[in-house]
Amino acid sequence: QVQLVESGGGLVQAGDSLRLSCSASGRTFSNYAMGWFRQAAGKEREFVAAITSSSGTTYYADSVKGRFTISRDNAKNTVHLQMNSLKPEDTAVYYCAADRTSASLRLGGFSSRGQGTQVTVSS
Repeated sequence: QVQLVESGGGLVQAGDSLRLSCSASGRTFSNYAMGWFRQAAGKEREFVAAITSSSGTTYYADSVKGRFTISRDNAKNTVHLQMNSLKPEDTAVYYCAADRTSASLRLGGFSSRGQGTQVTVSS
């Protein structure tokens, strides 16, 4: 498995931007599809975005499409989530996740997950 550590969360106002980062160690990072999930208080975990191992294809939840961008740097073993035009409903703990396929991530599955980073968007 790959070990994941998120960073970059914080408290922002509606309309602001935030960039989350996830650093990976362990297994060969470039072999894994990477993704982001979030979980708001009292709600189910929600898929946010995923990117294939080769960075060829990205996927987004409808709720963030056009506002969030996922990217990865295989040379640095990192994946990022650029979040623009943030809304109060984006408030959640954001988790970085890895799996062999982006299809698994999109279905909510993962083989590794980080501890999460809190994002709070005030109105």
